Amino acid sequence: MSRLRVAIVTPGTFAIPSGKSSSVELVATEVGERLKDHVLIDIFGKKTKGQPASEVLGSIRFLRPPARPYIRQVAKALRKVRPDVIQVENRPRFARYLKKQCPHTPVVLSLHSTTFISRPHISPATLRSCLRTADTIVVNSEFLRQRVVAADASIAGKIVVNHLGVDTNRFVSRWSEEERARREEQLARLGLAGKKIILYVGRFIPRKGVHHLLAAMPAIAAIVPDVCLLLVGGASYGSNRLTPYVRKLHRQASVVNGHVRFLPFVSHDRIPECFRLADVVVVPSDAREAFGLVNVEAMACGVPVVATAAGGMKEIIEHGVSGLLIDPDRPVEQLVAGVCALLENPDYARTLGENGIRRVRETFTWEHASDRLLQLYNRLSGPGA
Repeated sequence: MSRLRVAIVTPGTFAIPSGKSSSVELVATEVGERLKDHVLIDIFGKKTKGQPASEVLGSIRFLRPPARPYIRQVAKALRKVRPDVIQVENRPRFARYLKKQCPHTPVVLSLHSTTFISRPHISPATLRSCLRTADTIVVNSEFLRQRVVAADASIAGKIVVNHLGVDTNRFVSRWSEEERARREEQLARLGLAGKKIILYVGRFIPRKGVHHLLAAMPAIAAIVPDVCLLLVGGASYGSNRLTPYVRKLHRQASVVNGHVRFLPFVSHDRIPECFRLADVVVVPSDAREAFGLVNVEAMACGVPVVATAAGGMKEIIEHGVSGLLIDPDRPVEQLVAGVCALLENPDYARTLGENGIRRVRETFTWEHASDRLLQLYNRLSGPGA
């Protein structure tokens, strides 16, 4: 029996594979790596100057259509590839278009966030049309499932929740002797020896809530004088632009001069080095955060997470067991309390961190996510599908 061929269509915004892409491209690559021994994988992505139109990397074929409009070129290539399943990442309109072009092929719409199912990116009527066209809709959290159902209750039966994962071979416990030694060397190199480290990793945009964390820093620094907040990221993926919001963050940081340090964008392959430094990771996003990969990546490293009790994050973190959840209506006050509770009680922090490692291994690995997708693909392409 021949293996299934699955085409994964990324949005065409970023190069793939790349350490400077969004989480959408990262998920496609990580899932593809775990599926390649079971199905033939073609991943479609943006054509860039430094990458060929087609190449095979680790048994995955990357196809990069050469001209705009991107999705029309993808459709043209798909008619030649003739996959058994087409999976469209985070673009409802693309799913509808490709279903019309390939009407006899199951089309899976994989949603990663609320962004492209909301105005101004799409109208409610167009969204309903796109959702009804897809054969299956995969979402990364129960929170996102509920948002999709609210948009069109008639498609509730074809939604599948598939939590995302983390590579536990790369994101390893900071509590091992080897990682402890590396951590001390890294802190010394950065001039942070003896400091207690709060870490934020992500984009510097308002909905990520970085301003709440900076607003909490004066009170945190007063309680824990040897604290340092490391802000790792940029205004967008791979960018260190000084947007008005980023300038606002720098002004807030100046109030606690010496307790905040901005680090430029770090490619994803170096993110484990950042988590190794942290005593606590803070994820202060608002209610639009559908999942938040940074949560499970930090947990895999044994770092306790303080996150907003909003969006899909409530499904990841068990409050008081594998991390702390804060009230989104009182973010500053509760950030102070939660972060200080962990920094002042290292044993408590370690307990939550090690519980986080166990939770990740039980629930949030790429192997778990890929196994669920493989079952879906077999169901869609099997007899009577």
